Amino acid sequence: MSDAQMSRSSRFTADILTTDSDRSFIQSLYEFMEHEKKCLQCPGEGPDELRYTVHRSVFSKVIGRATAYKRLLLSIKSEYDSTIRELQRREEEARAARLTVGASESRLKSLLTCERQAAHLRERIFTLQRETAELQEEIEREKTSKEQSTWLPGLTVAESSDPEALDEYLKDMEAQRDALLDRKSHCVPLEVKTKLDAELQAAKRRRDELSAENNHLIVLYKRLRSVWDCLSSWEEEGQPVPLGELVGSTLENIREADGTDEDICSIKQLFEDQEPTGADASELVSDYLDRFLKLFESAQYEDAALIAARAPRGVLRNIDTMEMFKGVEVLPGSLSPSFLFFWALLFTAGANGELSAPLSLQGVSCALQSGALQLVSYAVTQKKLTFTEELGDVLTEHAQENPGVADLCLTLATIIYEACRLHRKAALSMCRRGLIHSAAEFLKHCEDLTAEDSMWVLCRSPSLSLLQLLTEPLQDSGAILSVGGACAALLADPQRRPIALQLLDSFVGRGALEEVIVGDVGSSVDVWTHVVSLCSELERDDLSRVILSVLLSQSGTRIVTPDPEGARLMEHVYL
Repeated sequence: MSDAQMSRSSRFTADILTTDSDRSFIQSLYEFMEHEKKCLQCPGEGPDELRYTVHRSVFSKVIGRATAYKRLLLSIKSEYDSTIRELQRREEEARAARLTVGASESRLKSLLTCERQAAHLRERIFTLQRETAELQEEIEREKTSKEQSTWLPGLTVAESSDPEALDEYLKDMEAQRDALLDRKSHCVPLEVKTKLDAELQAAKRRRDELSAENNHLIVLYKRLRSVWDCLSSWEEEGQPVPLGELVGSTLENIREADGTDEDICSIKQLFEDQEPTGADASELVSDYLDRFLKLFESAQYEDAALIAARAPRGVLRNIDTMEMFKGVEVLPGSLSPSFLFFWALLFTAGANGELSAPLSLQGVSCALQSGALQLVSYAVTQKKLTFTEELGDVLTEHAQENPGVADLCLTLATIIYEACRLHRKAALSMCRRGLIHSAAEFLKHCEDLTAEDSMWVLCRSPSLSLLQLLTEPLQDSGAILSVGGACAALLADPQRRPIALQLLDSFVGRGALEEVIVGDVGSSVDVWTHVVSLCSELERDDLSRVILSVLLSQSGTRIVTPDPEGARLMEHVYL
């Protein structure tokens, strides 16, 4: 008993004792208890068997002095002693069980060690037997080769000992020698052959280069001839369509006729290679700027967009030009000039050309506003844009505002997030598309993601299926999220607590709650105690009672309860 408890008990007994002899008797008992505790060196706090012995002796003295309540006090003492003995018996049984388990584990380890050694020895014996067989075969081959080394090639054993056969064999060998000497006289040195081979290879390479260049020039001539014919017809017919549209349709026809996009790129490369430099380049840029401003001021935005996209050295392929087009007010139902500029940029981009990040972001926003989602899909899949997190966010917001195209927008956003290594946003996009299992597999196998990232995805896309998949243990490691930690975090959020309650109800319904709590190595007892308190606050006493009973049934588990009566009960048990 602690000093505070003794002081409270002394004030309590002082109120009920009436005679001086009783008071002196109680005072002597307190002095006896203090003296015995000091002699036995009892700890000041916590359960201790020596303190129990001292209190038991004092209680016996109280019973010996009592008269009217002696039978009741004896019954209380007997029940208390029985409880203490039962606790000691359980502790001894637990200690014996731990010793038994330890001995079993030791024997099991010894058995496994012996089995591993036996397997290693068997493997070693098999290896030695195989090596022995190989050595025996090698010895046999050596013996056979030594026996055959005295034989002449092309002769049998009998002919090898026949003089006439040997004479014939000698004549054949001499004839072969003479033929080789005659052939050698017609040969040149090896250095000459090496030099001639090098000259031949150089001539072949030069021939291949000239042939490739000739084929390239023939293809370019044919295409340029097609463009010239179209331009001549366009001029003779009085320019019925804009020049940009004519050039675009002509190149599209060439693409369909030849079947590859590389051919179109070759035409564009030809135009780019033949662009002027120096003073001529400055005049060309100035001419493009004048034509662009003239078309822009006359509200011919489509032609102006094509001129800006095709300007030499990309002087107009920038965000400033995009801002000029965005500042134009258009009539309802017509395409915005900024969208036309974005379309022209994509059309005139090279095979490996990517728009800058600001242009990509502004162009995609304009295309989405104009309903040209297929153009955005083409730009993303063909890698015509610079991928950024902001670009993926724009597509995600558009998907949330337009459910009809949400799947395609989220797919494109996933591609962008993965390219930017924003893995948790990529997983969130998968969840919003309904690909829960794919998102869970992605979260499990992505090394860059942590448990906090998985919880971030779960909070922004709450789903019972996703929660179950993330809390399932993996084959080679534990679960991504601990059940206790995930439930505690979700129960604290009013919008997400239903899925946590559904998960706990499913465990209770299957009778697997105890197994889940015991196997949840990522959550301590305090975490599950917090889950119990949250369930009580939500008036789910059935869940709190079941979880609390599982915690109390585990050996060594101690629950700290805020209830005063429960605290007094636990204090009585530990004393």
